[in-house]
Amino acid sequence: MLAANIRDVAALARVSVGTVSNVLNKSKTVSPATEQRVVEAIEALGFVRNDAARQLRVGQSRTVGMMVLDVSNPFFTDVARGVEDTLSSNSRSLLLGNSAEDATREQAHLDLFEEQRVAGLLITPVGDVTARLERLRKRGSPAVLVDRHATTANFSSVSVDDQRGGFLAVEHLLAQQRSRLAFVGGSRDIVQVRQRLDGAREALEGAGHAPLRVLEMATMSAEAGRTAGERLLDLPASERPDAVFAANDLLALGVLQAFTHRGVSVPDDIALIGYDDIYFAASSAIPLSSIRQPAWEMGKAAADLLLEEIENGTPAEHQHVVFQPELVIRESSRRNNAATRAE
Repeated sequence: MLAANIRDVAALARVSVGTVSNVLNKSKTVSPATEQRVVEAIEALGFVRNDAARQLRVGQSRTVGMMVLDVSNPFFTDVARGVEDTLSSNSRSLLLGNSAEDATREQAHLDLFEEQRVAGLLITPVGDVTARLERLRKRGSPAVLVDRHATTANFSSVSVDDQRGGFLAVEHLLAQQRSRLAFVGGSRDIVQVRQRLDGAREALEGAGHAPLRVLEMATMSAEAGRTAGERLLDLPASERPDAVFAANDLLALGVLQAFTHRGVSVPDDIALIGYDDIYFAASSAIPLSSIRQPAWEMGKAAADLLLEEIENGTPAEHQHVVFQPELVIRESSRRNNAATRAE
């Protein structure tokens, strides 16, 4: 059975197609009695408006595309929630894509967003997508970088000072009298990983400790964290770290699982801190210390910047919003009942 179209609604309601369109667009030019007949016809036929086709005809879309690195990471879920809350209050919808830290998959999603003629794009890129974003903007779809400070003045961005976050994490571990530190991260092609590692090394400079041991994992998942934890425990006792800084909480929770499975006490034997402060960090078997990012606020700020550009055109000067990270101390890293939070 073919789906009802706008002409079917007009015929049943005994009005013109233009009148049905006015009702759908909530025009005040239609009398209440006529509007009621149209609404009853829509309900009787089960008519659903093809809004995408309408938007393409008029050259405007109410949909915004968003690309995240890992949709399974609750941090990005919270960022997306901030975006969607903001878009919803502005009568816009969100189309979400997950690159899974894969540049090929990222390009496929960008193809889809371009085909859908999204009004704008929010993206945490895997690699350098500057040329592609420039092309989208020329077609009327501006872009804002999320969780990434723009390296060019051509795009607005919302980010966290990740180098500062890495510094805070290692500074805290050093304050707990830890001296053999390891960093567990994803690919250093990911800017956030590289900046967090830079901050960790900055904190170690001049401290007189052994160099930072770095494990670069293929992904930043809990499974990768378990693998990293096993590798660290397989080291000779003299080389085994007494503290681990993981580039996100999923990695840290995987490391914690590996340590627990092997009977290693956290934090007595090895202290542990993650990054993002996702919900599961505080509720894990051993509450996880972490570097907090204001995820929802980042999403809202990014959506606000994008909406401004969609509605007002490319600004003379793009904005770069940088949030500050916060150290949250829990049982996984602290000694002697230290305070639960360091501001």
